[in-house]
Amino acid sequence: MKGLETLRKKIDKLDREIVALLNERARAAIEIGRIKETGNASCYSPAREREVMDNIKAANAGPLSNAALVNVYREIISASRSLEGPLRIACLGPLATFAHLAALRHFGASSKISPMETVKDVFDEVDSGRADFGVVPIENSNEGIVGNTLDMFINNEYDLKICGEALLEVQQNLLSKKGDISGIKRIYSHPQGIAQCRGWLEKNVPGARLFETSSTARAAEIAAQEEDSAAIASEAAAELYKLKFIAKGIEDRKHNFTRFLVIGKDYPPRTGKDRTSVMLSVKDKPGALHDVLAPFKRSGLNLTKIESRPSKRKAWEYIFFVDMDGHVTDKPVDKALKGIAKACLFVKVLGSYPRVEAD
Repeated sequence: MKGLETLRKKIDKLDREIVALLNERARAAIEIGRIKETGNASCYSPAREREVMDNIKAANAGPLSNAALVNVYREIISASRSLEGPLRIACLGPLATFAHLAALRHFGASSKISPMETVKDVFDEVDSGRADFGVVPIENSNEGIVGNTLDMFINNEYDLKICGEALLEVQQNLLSKKGDISGIKRIYSHPQGIAQCRGWLEKNVPGARLFETSSTARAAEIAAQEEDSAAIASEAAAELYKLKFIAKGIEDRKHNFTRFLVIGKDYPPRTGKDRTSVMLSVKDKPGALHDVLAPFKRSGLNLTKIESRPSKRKAWEYIFFVDMDGHVTDKPVDKALKGIAKACLFVKVLGSYPRVEAD
């Protein structure tokens, strides 16, 4: 205990130095913002933020983990951006949904985050300029694609770009007012939440009726008003609606991740670790899909996803969504996109953006 006071004084001295350096960093960020303003450039630069995070990881010698430092610097960057005026972010709401948590994780707490009722509302906010960016779910590692989001890209009403992505590890919890599984007759959640926990529910609450809601947070809101109901939702929802935990981590498969897209008016420059998303429609003829995929193989591109959705214009007509490694300005990507044009009715680049990997 003799050295305790000495170590505390050392920490106090280091804290004063850190505060001074953070403010010096903030002043440099303000100057960068002024330069960007003269060039009409956005204060949000995912390519630069990716570079900053990579630099931090490379410089880290411990004992703090890379993940811990990334979390700290995310808030430092968010606070620095807010000195020019907070970014306006629309996300699928209400508060405490996983989309809301993903928006906080990606843009930081100093951003102005507005939860919307539907994915379409998020697109509307960004398209109208009322929000700078939007955050919407696109796929879950266990349950697959979120069709509503893909349908928004098919909608010719919007010309928005994918300018980033966020990956959130999802833990589903069973919540109720009493925190007791006995007497639970109804369970509410988003369809994805129910699907991710179906095995656990069948084993532990086989008699409960399942009701789908627009979000996990909305499910928590309903459960907070009913004595014999429960919700599958996040820990943040439990805190917001003052619910107790019946069980934590009830998803059937661990390592349960949901991927979210950041949408805006433009996509960022290349970082060297990028993903490109395209939307295309193939001609109605034998071998058409093969003709589309062949140029990607010839260019040596790794396709990370291919998904189809009905075009909703003609029976059995489909729109394909393709994700690939690389940026649209990379020669292999450019060559492949030019190569598939002959086999497609149309090809649209939805965005090129820094690729995010699971920790």
